[in-house]
Formats: sequence, C-alpha cells, structure tokens
Amino acid sequence: MNVALWIVAGALAAMFGMAGVMKATQPKDKLAEKLWWVEDVSVGTLRVIGVSELLGALGLILPAVTGIAPVLTPTAAVGLAVIMALAVVVHARRKEPSAIVFNLVLLAAAVFVAWGRFGPYSF
Repeated sequence: MNVALWIVAGALAAMFGMAGVMKATQPKDKLAEKLWWVEDVSVGTLRVIGVSELLGALGLILPAVTGIAPVLTPTAAVGLAVIMALAVVVHARRKEPSAIVFNLVLLAAAVFVAWGRFGPYSF
C-alpha cells in the first residue's frame, strides 16, 4: 500500500505542479484558450489557485522525502482535495460534465493519499 500511495502522490504532484505553474505564470488570455472557466475568475484568483496547486504539489512530496514535518504531506492532500471540490462546483455551474468527472478523479486520489498518510500508512 505504501508503494501505491507514493505512486498516486507522485502522479498528483506532477499534475498539480504543472497546472499550478501554468496558472500562476501564463496570461489569462492564453489560459482562456484551453481552460474556459478562467473567464469566470479574476486574474488574482487565478494566480492564487495556481500558487496553491504548486504548493500542494510540493507538499505532497518534499515533507515525506526530507522527513521534515511529514504531517504536511497528508495536509497538502487535503488542501488539494478542497481545491478539487471547489472546482467541481465551478464546473457544475458551467455545466461541464467531463471536467466534473476529471475533478472527481483527482479529488478521490487526493483523499486516498490523505487517508493513507494520516491513517494506517503514515510516516
């Protein structure tokens, strides 16, 4: 189970890391070409989402690898799960069912990591 948790955490970290950098650094107009929901948020909100995703990605891996405050790993997973729950709300309002499904998959993966690292497979 430990290996599965590492694999899921690594996959989440890679996806949220890339998405976070993209949302934190690229102009809103360029992002709107691929991510239609950015039309509904301000630039500041978009940057906060991007930085939060990037920090969450780092939090999934670095505390566990370094052994420094490893409780931050499941805490980061909970934070990313909250972001995905909010994303489900945004996509539901916009009537984007495929995006909702994708967000629910990421939400489930983050909850799995949080459960495993807070619970029976903590560091």
